[in-house]
Amino acid sequence: MQERKPDVIDDLWYKNTIIYNCDVRTYLDSNGDGIGDFRGLKRRLDYLSGLGIGALWLMPFYASPDRDDGYDITDYYAVDPKYGTLGDFVEFTNAAKQRGIRVIADLVVNHTSDQHPWFKEARSSKDSVYRDWYVWSKKRPKDWNKGMVFPGVQKSTWTRDPQSGEWYFHRFYDFQPDLNTANPAVQAEIRRIIGFWLQLGVSGFRMDAVPFVIGAKGANVQPHEQYDMLRDLRAFLSWRSEDAILLAEANVKPATNFQYFGEAGERMQMMFNFQVNQHLFYALAAADAPALAAAMESTKARPQSAQWGLFLRNNDELDLGRLTKDQQAKVFAEFGPDKHMQLYDRGIRRRLPPMLKGDQRRLRLAISLLFTLPGTPVLRYGDELGMGDDLSLTERMAIRTPMQWSKEPHAGFSKATGKLAVPVIDEGPYGFQHINAADQRRDPESLLNWTERIIRMRKECPEIGWGDFRILPTGNQAVLAVRYEWRNNAVIIVSNLAGEPAEVTLRVPENCLTNLLSYDHSEGKSHKISMEPYGYHWYRAGGLDYLLNRREY
Repeated sequence: MQERKPDVIDDLWYKNTIIYNCDVRTYLDSNGDGIGDFRGLKRRLDYLSGLGIGALWLMPFYASPDRDDGYDITDYYAVDPKYGTLGDFVEFTNAAKQRGIRVIADLVVNHTSDQHPWFKEARSSKDSVYRDWYVWSKKRPKDWNKGMVFPGVQKSTWTRDPQSGEWYFHRFYDFQPDLNTANPAVQAEIRRIIGFWLQLGVSGFRMDAVPFVIGAKGANVQPHEQYDMLRDLRAFLSWRSEDAILLAEANVKPATNFQYFGEAGERMQMMFNFQVNQHLFYALAAADAPALAAAMESTKARPQSAQWGLFLRNNDELDLGRLTKDQQAKVFAEFGPDKHMQLYDRGIRRRLPPMLKGDQRRLRLAISLLFTLPGTPVLRYGDELGMGDDLSLTERMAIRTPMQWSKEPHAGFSKATGKLAVPVIDEGPYGFQHINAADQRRDPESLLNWTERIIRMRKECPEIGWGDFRILPTGNQAVLAVRYEWRNNAVIIVSNLAGEPAEVTLRVPENCLTNLLSYDHSEGKSHKISMEPYGYHWYRAGGLDYLLNRREY
């Protein structure tokens, strides 16, 4: 056994966990009002623990008029009464901690609601102490219709406020005025918000729209990012909690990744890997493994303590903005061919199973890739069941329907006698009569039980979360082979992106590859592997004795 280096970091919990993303509003309603709440979510912690979840990332649950699904906030220090009280929240975080589940809250500090007391004060008088908490212009700026987050729906980024007579800046909808995040008073308030929720039991924050938070704001300003803000936030976070994390939503080019992580990992601990996500969907659409491999290589470099967050689908549209026009066209044609499936001229507003036409082989391949690409997997609620979407709902609401627990009315989500805040899917192949947790728990071959087994195996492969990777040649455009190494151990993941069988030969130093998901082990100096259509093989390099006796964790 090799002696460990004393400076090796090996106690970062986010390196080898499973993060589960859900919305309190659509998970479980405990009081029959048609809206999910913290008491309902608390009742489902045992389900999440059994699934193998290590961290629970919650969508915004703060006080809000709810014009943008909770992202328009009126009080950062309060739970929206629809979801319960601060007491309910603390009981929930304590119950999660008892089950070994950490809670990650959404940190939405790029903007507030226009109903927030800060903005009401700011618009009431130019002498208000909150005036400079927002971004104003006496005249409409020249770039008033540029930089919109929601093109086709949003008409501008500057809106005239009739009360103050000036124009205010909003990167998102006009009812979400941007905070002036360069203002030291605003930065101090953001730190207070972080400290408040840390004290109530959260283990970190998913930071919304980070490039906009740190971007320069104002009329006709020269675009630039204020990266030192990230270092200051991280320093405060680490001072208040030794193991809390910041997970950045930053859809940026690979060349700027280190600006967000920090050269020594002193800024964001985690970032979502949008580069790999978008090229993964192109690879699935075109059976093009080299394109995915190139995206992986372009994001390979990162500080030792930093980590990527890997995802398939999230709360928003599938953004394809990092792909070429030809690649975008291929993905749209394969996964969102109709205009009503697309959104903001750049994305697809569908859930994963309908995009894959309900093909279970392809769906399980995609989830296998989620768990075996470099980083920490982030699983969207309902993907463990194969939930679908409701394209009759507006914009991104199509993929935000309630969790489907059973065949009971309202999918077992609520006992309400009237309408729900968000309707359940009750028709077609993805209706709750066909897709629900209760039925799948009883079927050993269901997607739910398969996902539980995959999560267990992923946790037994810390090489993926901790180790270095290299792409292995396969001689087949559709087959991706990745080798991970960590502490004298190696796992090899082989994935066939095509709907046709394939046979590839791998040459590795070990004489035996032990299949972790089946019994088709391979021995010899070269390994000929037969891949079924949309197949995925997980191997540990070495024989059974190696597997049992030589792992040095």
